[in-house]
Amino acid sequence: MREGYVKRETRETKIELTLNVDGAGRNQINTGIGFFDHMLTAFSVHSGFDLTLSCRGDLGVDCHHSVEDVGIALGQAFASALCDKAGIARYGNFTVPMDEALAACCIDISARPFLVFNAEFGDYRLGDMDSAMVEEFFRAFAMHAMVTLHINLYYGKNDHHKAEAIFKAFAHAL
Repeated sequence: MREGYVKRETRETKIELTLNVDGAGRNQINTGIGFFDHMLTAFSVHSGFDLTLSCRGDLGVDCHHSVEDVGIALGQAFASALCDKAGIARYGNFTVPMDEALAACCIDISARPFLVFNAEFGDYRLGDMDSAMVEEFFRAFAMHAMVTLHINLYYGKNDHHKAEAIFKAFAHAL
């Protein structure tokens, strides 16, 4: 079983995360950020990865540290779970329609971290999460998973649908 475990404690966050890439999409997620929990649940279900995550962050300030640190921890857990990368396909890509939104994700499990993120949101907030944090999450993941990640939102009007299409495309590409 390919599994990664990360316990990360900083002045801003306390995170405990287990990722099983050979799972069935089971999850137990609590970051204190409802919209982010919804996106991570969609990620787990659509990737088929089991994800257990607890994050206590300085949400009285804002969601930045929590979202970014979860991206770091998830990236580290993913890299650890793949270990020597035996039996994987190096490249993956997927396009997801989410009602009026269309997003694609291409990934290279390359050990060369990079992020290209072409998506814009019309609103500052996605529920209780800053929309700018979508890109920060994926940057943190890419840098700590050591993958090249290209995310393109082709179009969409509803910001919830745009973000959800991005997270689901990412899940399927992995």
